[in-house]
Amino acid sequence: MAEKKNIMVKTFATELKEFKAMRELADLDEQVNKFIREKKVKKVVSVSDTTTTDTAGASIGLIRVLVYES
Repeated sequence: MAEKKNIMVKTFATELKEFKAMRELADLDEQVNKFIREKKVKKVVSVSDTTTTDTAGASIGLIRVLVYES
């Protein structure tokens, strides 16, 4: 019989500010890495990013979804 896997999803979000996107992305990476370390994530299944936009279509935020096995 196949081993039962515990698949989990965690969502992270950050605001993107003009001229500070690289720093904000690095901070988001650190949040995700810290979560992986602290929760002792065994296996990352997927990481996906998408932007949020304002009414003019400008990127104003980033959502990162982490799917993992615990």
